[in-house]
Parts: sequence; C-alpha cells; structure tokens
Amino acid sequence: MSPEALLRALFDKAVEVADPMRSLAAHLPVKPAGRVVVVGAGKASARMAEAVEAVWGPCEGLVITRYGYGRPCRGIRIVEAAHPVPDAAGLAATAEMLTLLEGLGEGDFVLALISGGASALLVAPVEGVTLAEKQAVNAALLACGAPISQMNTVRKHLSRVKGGQLAAAAWPARMLALMISDVPGDDIAFIGSGPTVGDLSTPAQALEILARWGAEVPASALRALQGASGVVRPGDLRLSRTQSRIYAAPAQSLAAAQAVAEAAGIRVLMLGDALEGEAREVAVQMAQLALAARGDAPVLLLSGGELTVTRRGDGIGGPNAEFCLALAIALDGAPGIHAIACDTDGVDGAAEVAGAVVGPETLAKARGAGVDPAVALARNDAHGFFGAIGGQVVTGPTLTNVNDFRAILVLP
Repeated sequence: MSPEALLRALFDKAVEVADPMRSLAAHLPVKPAGRVVVVGAGKASARMAEAVEAVWGPCEGLVITRYGYGRPCRGIRIVEAAHPVPDAAGLAATAEMLTLLEGLGEGDFVLALISGGASALLVAPVEGVTLAEKQAVNAALLACGAPISQMNTVRKHLSRVKGGQLAAAAWPARMLALMISDVPGDDIAFIGSGPTVGDLSTPAQALEILARWGAEVPASALRALQGASGVVRPGDLRLSRTQSRIYAAPAQSLAAAQAVAEAAGIRVLMLGDALEGEAREVAVQMAQLALAARGDAPVLLLSGGELTVTRRGDGIGGPNAEFCLALAIALDGAPGIHAIACDTDGVDGAAEVAGAVVGPETLAKARGAGVDPAVALARNDAHGFFGAIGGQVVTGPTLTNVNDFRAILVLP
C-alpha cells in the first residue's frame, strides 16, 4: 500500500467508526410508551434519525441537516438547510421544530439528536436581529479565527434555541439528547451550541469575545448582547428532566485509526484529540515534530481537534487544507514524510472538499503546475492550490462529524 493509500485508509476508518448506523443503536433505550418526538440538527442528524428508525420504527419528528446530507426516513421529517452560514430554510425548520415541542406533557418523551453543524442549522435569532444580520454574525465569526467554543458562546446569546433553550421548550416532557462530539474537549455545552445544555456564560462575555477577535457584527447584534439573554442556567427547573450524552467522539475514531496503523507495524505517537490553534502555525510545529521523528522505523503522528483560519485573503480554503499547505511549505520536500488532514464531515471550510494530502513531491508538483504555495497561503487559497496539483481529498457527505483528522507518516 502506498503512503497516500495508507493515510486515506486511516481516515476512512476514523469516519466509519463514527457512522451513526454503526454506533448509535447501542445507546438507544427501549422506545418509551406514549408520545415520542424526535428532533435534532447537525451534519450527522439525518443519519442519526435513520439509525433511530432502524431500531424504533417510524417516529414523529423533525431534524435539520446540511444540504446534501439528507437520508430516507419513514416518519421523521428531514429538512436540509445551509451551513456554515444559516439560511431561510433553517429558520423556517427551526420555527416548525419549536412548534412541534409546544404543549408536550410529563408523559411525553423527546429524543434530541445533536451533532456538529447544529449551531448554523438551528436558526432562531433573538428579537431585534434579522436572519440577514444573523448571517453576518456567523460570517464574521468564521472569518476572525476565534475558537469554536468562543464562537458558540456568542451564538448562544443571539439565539432563542441554543444554550439549553431547545430543552426548555420541551419541558415538562422528558428528553434524552444523544450527541456526536465535534468540539475539542468534548464539552457538551459547545456541541451545536448546547441546545439541550444549560450555560453559565453571559452576554457581556459574548461582547468581550467579539472585541477580542475583532469580529465586526451588525449593530442590532451588539444591542441584543447589551440586554437580557434567554440562555438557560444549568440548575433551571426546565432542564431537570433532560439528559445529554455524548455517544461518539473524536478519541474513538483516532483510536480506531491507531489500531489500523499499529497492525501495519507502524509506531503511533498520539498527539491528542483536542488540538486547537491557527492552522498554519500548528502546521509549522507539526513539521518540526515530524522531522525530529525520523529514524529507522516508520512513525505516525496522529491528532484531532479543530484548527482555525484567520481570513486574510480572497481564496477558497479551510483549516485542514491550509494546515496541509503550510505543512508542505515547512517540510520543503523532506523525503519520506507524507500527511493527510481532513474534516470527518467531508467539508473543510465551506467547500465540498474534506481536506488534502501532501508528500515529498507536493512542492515540485506545484512548480510544475505554475502554482506558488506561498501566494496561495497568503490568499487563504489552499483548496485552489491542492485542486491544481491533484491533492484534494473529496469524500462527499460522510453523514457524521467527529472533527478534524490529521495523520503524518514518517518513513525511515
């Protein structure tokens, strides 16, 4: 197997392990008696709904997923909407979901299916903020390079559904939220901006985050953050009948990839499942580690987490492709070092590309194609760069989302 094929096999295994059709059934309770309503949002939510109905049969409900990520369900209605910047389809579907939860009683049961992407797909702006203004907030947050946890803090206080408010809308019904984690540290309060989880942050903290990262948002959003927030506190009575549980996480997928590599006789250095930071800066650090790891036997540097990109140029890219581009530049054609970096949901940034692969020949291919890697990095045009040299990884919808996957193979 070539180094590139091996790296792709490791990534495919990481995605496979997190497929809801393989992993969700073991975490479902026996279907409760009485009225059962299934709701959810995220890039994996339609697949999760499909997995639920494979066990429980047709169910009443509604989930919102990204365009192209829908799945056939017999009872649960699947709505596709925009991600990472919300749209009118997500707005209408969220309103319909809140209506569905109205009037539930103590004898009713709600199953919430939450995965990464729910922050954009669940759209219910606070009073005084329009959809267009909420779209501008999301675009500004995505461009400023803030960590996902801080982005989601802002989103919670500009929403009528995040930060425990979805669970509060279903009270006094019982609710079980099953989650696929796509956030560093697996904090349930930040998966999809925690629609079923109480939160202690304040609007003032959200304002501080916007100032710290220089995110320019509409005046209506700033005014809203100067007022009261609907975010639900952890001890609120309306959360007393809700349980939120992660059933699939990045660590499980990385462990599966590690097992494949070790079975092939490769020593694995696990760097963690919660790495954060600017993609191009982390890439330089990883290049130094890879160069230092060269020896008489193959070594694999494996990591997960969620890197960020501060948008400086007008190109098309994402954190995984930008990581790979900066890594290739830092390695400068060093022999025997190959790498892959992909988002497990199949979408790196806003492009329908999962990520990229690099090897000792990457910069030479770029020269042959007339592409300048430094210029591409300055423009944040990593997808354009790898598209020109055939280095993109394109998977299509993977129907799951356990964050970024990075593997660097160092051969003797």
